[in-house]
Amino acid sequence: MSFTYICDSKTKTMYDFIQKFHSGWAYLALLLLVFAVVNSFLGMSSKKEFTAKDRKIALFGLIGAHIQLLVGLILYFVSPLGHALLGEMKDADARLTSLEHPLINIIAIILITIGWSKHKKGETGTAKFKSIAIFYGIGLLLILSRIPWKLWF
Repeated sequence: MSFTYICDSKTKTMYDFIQKFHSGWAYLALLLLVFAVVNSFLGMSSKKEFTAKDRKIALFGLIGAHIQLLVGLILYFVSPLGHALLGEMKDADARLTSLEHPLINIIAIILITIGWSKHKKGETGTAKFKSIAIFYGIGLLLILSRIPWKLWF
């Protein structure tokens, strides 16, 4: 994909910073989510008690994903690959960055948030781990399915 856009150097510098932050933070957000999902599956399978450490692991995954969402929403409206390409549905790369990536990731963050809320209602450690494992796991899979891998490598 080759895109050109007209802007002053200050705007381009801001866009470059937001884009690089969104790309870099993605590694941390994914790591935190993977860690939360693995921790929850291990806790669920071993039937251990849900501790403050487990709560913090899930919370950090939630916070990392929400920060990524906020930066992504900003990027969506300032990037030449986001909102500006919304009508280009025939081009698979443009459709991915303008529609599929943001929509699926918003759904994923909603699922992760539901998992966080449901875990608080769980009465046993297994129920808490199960809520996080299922909802965070589905959210993580959705996120991984819509990463624009061509732009990463």
